[in-house]
Amino acid sequence: MASETVENCSSHNPLLDIDSSDSSSEVKSDEYLELQFRVFRLTFLLTIFSVGIAGFFWGIQASSSLFIGALSGIFYFRLLARGVGKLGTSSKMVGKVQLLVPVLLFLVSSRFPQLDLIPALLGFLLYKPALIIQFLSMP
Repeated sequence: MASETVENCSSHNPLLDIDSSDSSSEVKSDEYLELQFRVFRLTFLLTIFSVGIAGFFWGIQASSSLFIGALSGIFYFRLLARGVGKLGTSSKMVGKVQLLVPVLLFLVSSRFPQLDLIPALLGFLLYKPALIIQFLSMP
């Protein structure tokens, strides 16, 4: 009798239906992955555009510094997205390892004279306009 009541409740209440919550979390995970890919794609497009403009106006050194900074920004964003994706499943807080990426970029830029610091830092921040554009274009 009690098991019939539980079955009836679980078939009518979506919060008690385990299959429904699993499929819902899979849909949200797929949406999150799709959002990440859209942001990465937009970041790559902004990187290509910015590197071209920097190469035209300021030369190859600034362009290569911007490109290396953009790659480190994409790597930073990937580590951050992976940490956010693990929230609630295997971790309760976002890790801090991604914070090493801008520090390493600063150290490498200051160590090697082939890299300019300002274009590298601007390149690192190129994922932020991609995020803003992505969220403004969402319905």
